[in-house]
Amino acid sequence: MSPQDSVNFIRAQMPPGGLFAGLDWKTSPTPFPLGENLAQEITALGRVLLQFYRAVNLLYRKSAEGRQPAWIARWLDLGKPADLIARQRSAAFKNDLPRVIRPDLLLTENGLAITELDSVPGGIGLTAWLNRTYSALPGAPAPQPVLGGADGMLQGFASIFGDARRVHLVVSEEAATYRPEMAWVAAQLGADRFQVRDATFTDFQADDAVYRFFELFDLANVPNSGQIFDLAAEKRLRLTPPPKPVFEEKMLFALLWNRNLQEFWRQELGEGFLKQLKKLTPYTWLVDPAPLPPHAAIPELNLTDWQQLKTLSQRDRDLILKVSGFSENAWGARGVYLGSDLSQADWSAAVDAALRTFATSPSVLQRFHKPALVDASWFDPAAQAVVPIKGRARLCPYYFVAGEGDSARPQLGGVLATIVPADKKIVHGMTDAILAPCSA
Repeated sequence: MSPQDSVNFIRAQMPPGGLFAGLDWKTSPTPFPLGENLAQEITALGRVLLQFYRAVNLLYRKSAEGRQPAWIARWLDLGKPADLIARQRSAAFKNDLPRVIRPDLLLTENGLAITELDSVPGGIGLTAWLNRTYSALPGAPAPQPVLGGADGMLQGFASIFGDARRVHLVVSEEAATYRPEMAWVAAQLGADRFQVRDATFTDFQADDAVYRFFELFDLANVPNSGQIFDLAAEKRLRLTPPPKPVFEEKMLFALLWNRNLQEFWRQELGEGFLKQLKKLTPYTWLVDPAPLPPHAAIPELNLTDWQQLKTLSQRDRDLILKVSGFSENAWGARGVYLGSDLSQADWSAAVDAALRTFATSPSVLQRFHKPALVDASWFDPAAQAVVPIKGRARLCPYYFVAGEGDSARPQLGGVLATIVPADKKIVHGMTDAILAPCSA
């Protein structure tokens, strides 16, 4: 097929209701190729991230029980209401982990960089649709299938609910943009078992499952959340992800790098997994305004006070400041500040805001690893031509965790590539972006 024919075929497969409410993207005539080595690295990464989540769960629990330093749980509980903290610490959810793991991976000149983890990710339906559609391209070369296969996303998503009789995909108003893609997923998996529900649905039955597509900071606007959590605590409902805000915090990477915790990570992750995670994860700090002793300094930065962060030159501000979690500003490109891209005044204002809101909405600082330039292309229908571009890419693999306890295993369902023009400093979904599935 010509590139024009390929794009016409792809766009013709779009569901009548679309996949994102009011959003569109540029269409590539082919999957985004990663190369065999990178594809294998991403496929194997799911095991590392699942073990990291297990270790995080244990670390928080031990801190809350006094068997690890108290500051760990204190940091992770900042800004959370008491009832949500109680649910997180309850025996009912003690061992529960998210069953969808999606890291944001930047392609940099030095390889992959994990900027954050998402346990309530958008894009499941989109990536499932892309995988199926590009796999069905007439004349598509057989040796280059998309990662996860045509139906890997759908099969992986279905697998996380076990033998639940009915599965309710509860989508909040705050997440309404993603409702069309979840409706498409439900239709593909069978409307007799899978249904999208809003925040007012209450007809849950024993042995049902719920996919929580709403953020924990938004519970006041999700009236059925209390019923869902109560039924799940009573084991009358299978719920994922669990009501544990610890897994929605970007400060987990600050804990990974904290020198006081290295022996814990080494014991729980193993030397190999710890080394791999630290190689992939940019150095991260929690911006805690607590004063340091006069002889102490913040590691790596050699600052003795966070106020000094404001005085760094623009060249020294290759740093990302962002809200850690439990906030409407903690997803997408909101609440994210790239120091080298801001004026001194704007950077100072962002630092001041992070320090001021620490007790209710803490922020993290992370080294900025500049994405490398990659070759991509999209078909411009106005010009009726393929437009090659130099862009910057973010890769979002989706790992689905099936099974129970120590026997649970992650399976890669697919990888979504987001490629933005080279002049964009932060890579995220936008109308100027190319969205495509990945192949090896």
